[in-house]
Amino acid sequence: MPAGPLRQRADKALAAAFPEHSRAAIQRAFDAGRVRLAGTVISRDHTVHPGDFLELDFPEVKPSELRAVRIPLTVLFEDRHLLVVNKAAGMVVHPGAGTDETTLVHALLAHCRGSLSGVGGVERPGIVHRLDRETSGAMVVAKTDAAHRGLSEQFAQRTLVKEYLALVQGVPSLLSGSIRKAIGRNPQHRHKMAVVEDGAGGRAAHTDWEVVEAFPPRAALLRCTLHSGRTHQIRVHLKSTGHVILGDAVYGWKPDPSLGVQPKRVLLHAEHLVFRHPVTGKTIEVRAPLPDDFEDVLAALRPVAARPRRRAEPRKRPAARPKRPAARRRTTGG
Repeated sequence: MPAGPLRQRADKALAAAFPEHSRAAIQRAFDAGRVRLAGTVISRDHTVHPGDFLELDFPEVKPSELRAVRIPLTVLFEDRHLLVVNKAAGMVVHPGAGTDETTLVHALLAHCRGSLSGVGGVERPGIVHRLDRETSGAMVVAKTDAAHRGLSEQFAQRTLVKEYLALVQGVPSLLSGSIRKAIGRNPQHRHKMAVVEDGAGGRAAHTDWEVVEAFPPRAALLRCTLHSGRTHQIRVHLKSTGHVILGDAVYGWKPDPSLGVQPKRVLLHAEHLVFRHPVTGKTIEVRAPLPDDFEDVLAALRPVAARPRRRAEPRKRPAARPKRPAARRRTTGG
């Protein structure tokens, strides 16, 4: 063991000696009896001293109990540590009660087959954040324990940039704004969230927004920047301003015949994501293009003058008729 404090716990000494491995991975090694001092298995709280020689090997990664399912994925960025996908609307992120084998995790197990080093000791992708079923857009996923730990820290510290596009009902009276309202469970409907008073069981939430495009008086396209990560945060915050997201029936949207095209889901899209690569330290910036269903509603909202038109052919003028010769006036001398 390299020189350091005169004495310290074995798990802390190994965490400092192997920063590329997560503390959870080192704890699993202790739990499996794979850490030895002079040939004797030791516990994580064993006291070690400078010059002690520790032997360590990590337990084999267990295969996931979930089945890998080949489902088409749109990958925006990928290396051996992580990947960013453009999640489709309607896809559930993680398996749970009532889900089938069409979740993002099932698809990632097939896409990343052979490249997962075992997040949490199990061969699985590391989900560090989620998008609602109906929300589309960019999601970053860890392939390794080290990437999972680094990304989790960035989400916990809110050092990432997360921007969403939301198509809302009505047009805000301002061009931009900031919403700082605590969010908690709706007391009447437990499956919904709501803005709550401070100290009433809610958690602080902060969303900035700006108008990207307006379609008065029916709708507006907003860019929303998240500074916290509460459940349904953008949906609840925008509803509190009187501008429900189109298609969000859970929070009060109702079909509007004036739209032309009715949305078939919540029109919320995670469009822009910027983060620091947890291993290389480089800045990773990705943008997820809007899906077709979102674009269709936007196209129906735009005025006819703003839509691309076919180039009109020049009108053909009728052929000019030949001029009749001018009549000669007869003159007489006098």
